[in-house]
Amino acid sequence: MVKDGYAWWMKRFRKMSEYFDAYRIDHILGFFRIWEIPMNAVHGLLGQFAPSLPMSCEEIESYGLHFRGDFFLKPYIHEYFLSEMFGPHTDYVKQTFLHTTHTWEVYEMKPEFDTQRKVEAFFAGKTDADSVWIRDGLYALISDVLFVPDRLDPQKYHPRIGVQHDYIYRALNDWEKAAFNRLYDHYYYHRHNDFWGQQAMKKLPQLTQSTRMLVCGEDLGMIPDCVAGVMNALRILSLEIQRMPKDPKQAFGQPEQYPYRSVCTISTHDMSTLRGWWEEDANQTQRFYNTVLGRAGEAPAEATPELCEQIVSNHLYSQSMLCILSWQDWLSIDGRWRHPEAQSERINIPANPRHYWRWRMHLTLEQLMQAEALNEKIRSLIVHAGRV
Repeated sequence: MVKDGYAWWMKRFRKMSEYFDAYRIDHILGFFRIWEIPMNAVHGLLGQFAPSLPMSCEEIESYGLHFRGDFFLKPYIHEYFLSEMFGPHTDYVKQTFLHTTHTWEVYEMKPEFDTQRKVEAFFAGKTDADSVWIRDGLYALISDVLFVPDRLDPQKYHPRIGVQHDYIYRALNDWEKAAFNRLYDHYYYHRHNDFWGQQAMKKLPQLTQSTRMLVCGEDLGMIPDCVAGVMNALRILSLEIQRMPKDPKQAFGQPEQYPYRSVCTISTHDMSTLRGWWEEDANQTQRFYNTVLGRAGEAPAEATPELCEQIVSNHLYSQSMLCILSWQDWLSIDGRWRHPEAQSERINIPANPRHYWRWRMHLTLEQLMQAEALNEKIRSLIVHAGRV
């Protein structure tokens, strides 16, 4: 069945090549690994990579961290931080959702509330501020673990992602924190590089070699080192976004230094537009205004058409093979034709399942055909950058 399904896909993929010259693989990291979240979890913190290489107790201890199963695997709930989390609701939380244990001032979740899904069900339909406060706090308690058991082999474990911000990590002594940090860094940034690269090379060549279409990969986010090598070997164009530089030492990407085999853009459907991003963080915008745009003084609260045109032009002059900008960012260069409200330009908010893809262009095609000044400005920018 799998083989027949693959043949079906390849047939249609080749048919697509009769109409298109290029395609983009959205979230190309899925060909290397995915992030699995348990059915009983609401948030992603209790997830794990698949496929992955979990760690045995012996391997964990080889980093100098003595493995304490109950302490590392069960939610760490201590009296000292409950009032910090729940404020005036602390007593209600302790009486309703928690059990005392044999350890002084340490609690555990009652069985009827020991997963995030059970908590979610209890608070279903309760949208008042206090209920949301308590519910989210309980979610956080349940995810306050140092390691997550492997889905396939419960005797092996994954360090919980982002746990350095939680109370269980703070409860470690200094040498335990140092040992855990070494383990964590190796696991998330080194351990899987060759393994995930091999996984991708089993799948991606079947796509890239099936047609003559140019392939672009959306390689944003937490990028393993092996991704760039695989994409380069298969001649897959990377995606370069100035506000999400691939070099951690850079605050902003530098279009003039982008690799030729790449797609240069300002924003994607899953991000705020240029104008929306400008209004999100005043300090970040100020740094961008002074260091990237080379302008002195205080940055304006809104991205003016002049500033947007400068940013668009910088991207057109990039070293990337392709410069593909969203229509909202093209319109941002003209005060007459761009949308009156910057926040209304956004297409999708991935973190909000209730934010639907409802964006529609606020202009008609007839209006655009008559927008001679806008059309000429876009044409001039493209010609002067040599992208014709």
